[in-house]
Amino acid sequence: MPNRLLLNALARSFLAGDATVEQIVARASQTLGRRWRWLRPVAQRYVESFAGQTRPRRADVVGFLQRDRGFKRAWSKRADELRVEEWLNTSPRMRPVEAAAGWKIPQIESVRALADWLRLSESELEWFADLKGLGARSADQRLQHFRYRILQKQSGHLRLIEAPKDYLKHIQQKILGEILDPIPAHGAVHGFVRGRSIKTFAAPHAGRRVVLRIDLKDFFPSFGGRRIQALFRTAGYPEAVAELLGGLCTNAAPRAVWKQTGFVMEPSAWREADQLYGRPHLPQGAPTSPALANLCTYRADCRLSALARASGGVYTRYADDLAFSGEDEFDSCVQRFLTRAGAILLEEGFSVQHRKTRIMRQGVRQHLAGLVANQHVNVARTDFDRLKAILTNCVRHGPVTQNRDGHPSFRRYLEGRVAFVEMINPKKGVRLRTIFDRIQW
Repeated sequence: MPNRLLLNALARSFLAGDATVEQIVARASQTLGRRWRWLRPVAQRYVESFAGQTRPRRADVVGFLQRDRGFKRAWSKRADELRVEEWLNTSPRMRPVEAAAGWKIPQIESVRALADWLRLSESELEWFADLKGLGARSADQRLQHFRYRILQKQSGHLRLIEAPKDYLKHIQQKILGEILDPIPAHGAVHGFVRGRSIKTFAAPHAGRRVVLRIDLKDFFPSFGGRRIQALFRTAGYPEAVAELLGGLCTNAAPRAVWKQTGFVMEPSAWREADQLYGRPHLPQGAPTSPALANLCTYRADCRLSALARASGGVYTRYADDLAFSGEDEFDSCVQRFLTRAGAILLEEGFSVQHRKTRIMRQGVRQHLAGLVANQHVNVARTDFDRLKAILTNCVRHGPVTQNRDGHPSFRRYLEGRVAFVEMINPKKGVRLRTIFDRIQW
């Protein structure tokens, strides 16, 4: 087996600069001090193996060399002659995949440049990125970058809200605004995308013969740290920079978090939550997580959109809510379509909440993310009537009597709900706004 030093030196020569066969052979020859005949076939196989993919990590290239029969054969015959003659002193460069070449994002090609861009020292950058997982092993909240809140779902499982502390939140907002926002999301995505909303998510399905709704399980924590780092490498960032950017946007929750709740849970549920949140993942509560989740789901969105078109339907997604709809052609194959869509999601690393999956035809209420889409997009009648009753009682008896859930700013809470109805159904919104304006605050 080749020694680790030689493998790392060759991997470095394969990754430096452009990934054409001739340039790889030239750099590898410089590293080994001789142009060996077996270099070209190995370089050719390397280019073919990683063609069209995200720039590989050095460990991936080392793994390729260890598996390549031609290289292993050369080592077995020339082990005494193969040695590192010269370490290439090349600076890493941005190398985006072809589709990412036009993305207008900052050119950051070294750890030093990333620290300068974030106005941090390199040691501060490493501490916030926490690639060694020190925060997950510490029970001292002062050494942790997140604040935690545990919610219990109706299913009995747990959801962990992970809110970054102020300085890390500021870092993530910079990454969001200057790196992630310029990267276009898929056209079917309507959640956390400027100019789109829950209304645009449901609108393509209004008045359709059949609507299929699929809900994804544990959406944000299903994106692991390696997947986030791969996205940054896709954008062109060198491996060291991509790893740190990924570390800044992910988190591994410490086990001590689960001791802060009084929920009565089955031991299996605690173990499941610990495994899910205990590894680096997208934290629900970080400003970067929605955009990263959308971008990492791009390939799944492409596959599901193509499947929907081939079946005579349309597809939209709002975070973990997926909606498909169509007329007679789609209706005739909706059960088979559901099976194929589930298989795609499984291949892409997602789990489906089968108990929330619904096939809704015109004879029943077709509801998507809390909106009704039978004829046109509308708020549910029960939600409208309940809000109208609250506003009316505020006029008659005063707002204090209606704040049963103890909202700290009840006026802003009600105004937000009224504004939501105005966005979905302007006519109904006017009626509610008229009542709201009569409330004596």
